[in-house]
Amino acid sequence: MAIIGQVQLGKNGVTDNFIQTLKGHFQKYSIVKVCVLKSCCRNKEELKEIVEKIMGHLGMRYKAKSIGYTISIRRLRKDREQAL
Repeated sequence: MAIIGQVQLGKNGVTDNFIQTLKGHFQKYSIVKVCVLKSCCRNKEELKEIVEKIMGHLGMRYKAKSIGYTISIRRLRKDREQAL
C-alpha cells in the first residue's frame, strides 16, 4: 500500500517553489495529492490548464488525474517515452 503525500495549491498558483516542493515530496512518496484551493481557481478549464502546466514542469515520468479540485499525481517506474 502506497503512502500518499499532500500539497495545497493556493493563490500564487504554479510557481518554481511549488514545483520544487512537489519534486521533494516525490523523493518520499510515490503518489502526491494536490488540493487546489478556492483562492487559486474555481473553474474546470483553469484546472485543466493548471494540470497541464504542472505536468509540463514535471516531465514524462509522472501521470496526473484530477477528481473534483484534487489532482492526484503518480510517479511512474519508467519514462513513458521509453515504453512507447
